[in-house]
Amino acid sequence: MKPGLSLRVSQHLALTPQLQQSIRLLQLSTLELSQEIEQMLQDNPFLEQDALEMGAEESMALERSLRTDEALIRESREEQSDAPEFIANNSDSIRADSQKDTESTGSDESAPTTEPSDWEGDGSPDIPADDTEWGVDASARGPGASQASDDYDPTEHNSSHSTLQEHLHRQALSLRLSPEDRAALGMLIESLNDDGYLEDDFETLAQSLGATTLDDVEELIARFSIALKWLQNLEPVGVGARGLAECLLLQLRAKPEFAQDAVLQVAARILRHPLELLAKRDVKRLAQLTHASSDEIKAAIPLIARLEPKPARMFAQVERNIVIPDVIVRSEKRRGQMVFTAQLNPEVMPRLNVNDLYANALKGSKKTEAVQGLQTRLQEARWFIKNVQQRFDTILRVSQAIIERQSSFFKHGAVAMRPLVLREIADEIGMHESTISRVTTAKYMSTPYGTFELKYFFGSALTTETGGIASSTAVRELIKQFIDAESKAKPLSDNAICQMLKEQGIECARRTVAKYREALRIPVTSLRKTL
Repeated sequence: MKPGLSLRVSQHLALTPQLQQSIRLLQLSTLELSQEIEQMLQDNPFLEQDALEMGAEESMALERSLRTDEALIRESREEQSDAPEFIANNSDSIRADSQKDTESTGSDESAPTTEPSDWEGDGSPDIPADDTEWGVDASARGPGASQASDDYDPTEHNSSHSTLQEHLHRQALSLRLSPEDRAALGMLIESLNDDGYLEDDFETLAQSLGATTLDDVEELIARFSIALKWLQNLEPVGVGARGLAECLLLQLRAKPEFAQDAVLQVAARILRHPLELLAKRDVKRLAQLTHASSDEIKAAIPLIARLEPKPARMFAQVERNIVIPDVIVRSEKRRGQMVFTAQLNPEVMPRLNVNDLYANALKGSKKTEAVQGLQTRLQEARWFIKNVQQRFDTILRVSQAIIERQSSFFKHGAVAMRPLVLREIADEIGMHESTISRVTTAKYMSTPYGTFELKYFFGSALTTETGGIASSTAVRELIKQFIDAESKAKPLSDNAICQMLKEQGIECARRTVAKYREALRIPVTSLRKTL
């Protein structure tokens, strides 16, 4: 075959860097967008944030960055000359303060008695009268604790709380243990999970310490067995359990009236049998296994329900994700009718500008390779500003289209939601479905009924007896209302809910009801039943 050259004309779609950035910014959440902007502000010198949005410190930093190099060098030299003198003058006071903090921490530590038989605790999740029992507020009980500060920060106070391991180690300091037993107890404390349970068995812990021979493993297992008894008598009650049943049993046995209370004894016998029976509230089967009456079983189940399944819950540092809405729905009356409009949340809209000082300085420069690189960065800054603005414009257009389609929701709530698919919004604003999907993901709208993700307003359609359609979101809300109004002694089954929906004119199969109920995180009938 003879090689040759030929020309061919063809068309293909190519995504420019500007278009790729626009698509990427469109699918970012508010938090991810702020991180992207911060990164771009650091990387691109031509991009700056509006000074009106900046605080005092940021404005001062921007002002310093625009000073001449000579002034910056002079200030840095002055700071370097003053730094050693400042450290020398304050090192003694810093050392003294740290020593005082150490002494005060050691003197304020609280711990249980050294003998397990003297330990008392009711396992109640209520806050004790003296918060120093948990070792979290000891520093606030000094002489000046009564003087509240106006600059109090709850998040800072929360971050100062002790962890579960720190709390248990402080209690272990007061126990009279041999060095070997203390080391074994410390190993068990460090092996607890976030809920306060001991997941690893003793043999695994022994092997993790390097024990290879059978004698060494057996010796460590014996040490761990003794240390476990000490651990399970520390606070919070139930810590160190190997499972949920043992955790609840420890809390029952810790009650002072456990030996004389017949109901507590029955509750303890219930926990020695499979917890599935307790979850199903199978009173008849539990009565047969525990040799107790049905009335005793019914009285014991609420006692077990009031126990704490996660003893380390109070020490968990839970980070709450605060949702900041991208769009806020405003309502006003026009000609006697309520009209809803979408407005962008000004708190999430960044004001970005091109630095005029740098841009103007670049205009008069000669076209060298370095200048061409800077011009490229300047164009990138302009593209970024345009794409960010286009992102918010698209979100606003999609949100307004959703409000017009779901106007009944904003007037009457979720039960008035109508079926809506992405194609309807895409056809209305002239965009592709994939673009609408990106816009509605991780974007939130503040409404009179709460803050919802934009995807919440989309739902499939269910037929009605009259030939109409009903939104799956509205059906889920109806199911939730039915279950909220049910009798706790005789909760509704999925079949009963299915019949109630048919009475409302909505054709919904039992499997669909079960799927919607599980999506709402509502348990089955047996778990909702109250004895």
